[in-house]
Amino acid sequence: MEQGRAEARPARALGAGREAAESGSAVETGSGAASLVESGLGEQWRRVRARLHAELGEATFNSWFKQIELVGVGDGRVMLAVPTRFIRNWLLSHYAERLSTLWSEEDPALSRIEVLVHTRAAEVAPVAAEPQAAPAPTLTPAAQIDGHAAPRHVAQAAPRFTAPQPTSASQIPNGFEDAGVGAPLDPRLTFDAFVVGKSNELAHAAARRVAEATDVTFNPLFLYGGVGLGKTHLMHAIAWEIRRRQPERKVLYLSAEKFMYQFVRALRFKDTMAFKQQFRTVDVLMIDDVQFISGKDSTQEEFFHTFNALIDHNRQVIISADRSPSDLEGIEERIRSRLGWGLAADIHPTDYELRLGILQAKAEEMASRNGPVTIPDGVLEFLAHRIVSNVRELEGALKRVVAYASLVGRPITLDMSQDVLRDLLRCNDRKITIEEIQRRVAEYYNVRLADMLSARRARAVARPRQVAMYLSKQLTTRSLPEIGRKFGGRDHTTVIHAVRKIDELRAADSGMDEDVDLLRRMLEGGNGAS
Repeated sequence: MEQGRAEARPARALGAGREAAESGSAVETGSGAASLVESGLGEQWRRVRARLHAELGEATFNSWFKQIELVGVGDGRVMLAVPTRFIRNWLLSHYAERLSTLWSEEDPALSRIEVLVHTRAAEVAPVAAEPQAAPAPTLTPAAQIDGHAAPRHVAQAAPRFTAPQPTSASQIPNGFEDAGVGAPLDPRLTFDAFVVGKSNELAHAAARRVAEATDVTFNPLFLYGGVGLGKTHLMHAIAWEIRRRQPERKVLYLSAEKFMYQFVRALRFKDTMAFKQQFRTVDVLMIDDVQFISGKDSTQEEFFHTFNALIDHNRQVIISADRSPSDLEGIEERIRSRLGWGLAADIHPTDYELRLGILQAKAEEMASRNGPVTIPDGVLEFLAHRIVSNVRELEGALKRVVAYASLVGRPITLDMSQDVLRDLLRCNDRKITIEEIQRRVAEYYNVRLADMLSARRARAVARPRQVAMYLSKQLTTRSLPEIGRKFGGRDHTTVIHAVRKIDELRAADSGMDEDVDLLRRMLEGGNGAS
């Protein structure tokens, strides 16, 4: 090792490792080890590990801490080594503070933790009973923290599990699903926050039944529908409700992509037995977006056996996908057949009433969390009519409008909402034209189109004209001057007056409200296309 590098990062290391010296690692080896052992560092490390073991339990400790090696100390730092970057990132983001506290209690001078990575992760053995006899690891300079804080959020994947795992669901600790195996649950996605309508009532009722049942029911429960319609929301809601009602049951939720990733990792590290025990000993297994394993034969084979093992042992299985079991292309027939054994509940695209209900619920949630916010009913109705793709985009549109109003200090209005969402509205636009609106309104009110575009002011003509202007403002992205020009060359103030007048009439006259709503539905449904 070059003396300059040793001086740049002074440290005392355990063991006389030839590999460390050859690699140019930033850890001294050789005579420094004896002084560390004599000073009691090895005993301190054993006490820290013992306390972690007592606090975290057998499974979690074996998963994350058994493979850590104590490398050395220097400049108030404790240097530890682990086999992979993932384990390093996970430890720093979840346990760095606890490790620092335990070490500082052993030696107040040691208050910082630095975790490095072995270059040969698969070959390095866990820390030995006598730390001074452990081989010094080869460390990759790129993996060193260099004083920078570790990322707070790290994509979770399965670590290499080398310790024996539990063999029954009752032996798995409560934190099992969080120890790098399952995906985290969103606390906002509960049944209380789920808005029910005709398009999702079956899926919601089935999800409720499974979550509230004391025994397995609808096994498997298969939820399917397009992107952003609420499948993941229902999956999270089921998990939260089971945890609340039956906390002793072990619930594991994750995406099919993560299932595949962990299976591939288990094959790579020859840990397939641990993988099987992780997934086959839970009470409830929930896999989101199962279509992801389409065409992936090895993963499908493991999924098939995992599915069968759980069903055979009367464990609840809940699956979601973007299409029905019979329509899952690239999925083996035997899997598609089994996915249809229980109940398949579809979630249809939302209708206007459901979208409006979702927006109202979201507005109330935002007000309760961030303080009062005034959103005119007309804006919510406008969004419900125009953002028809999926719920995720619908809620995102509302958030964008509220955020813009808050940042620039402007009240929320229909005009402002249209300006802020212009790009989104174009994507959702069915390309309804002003000409189409004019034709449909003229037919509906039985007036001549030429009269509606003329200068005539008779009420029998003026009112349909105002309705057509109103719908043109609501259903197209045309500007007020553009709309006015399409109505016989009128200016934008005439359009503004028409929009305000129809808003007032809708509020005071249920007949007018029904007329406008019906016309809107006809246009959005394409019935007005010529």
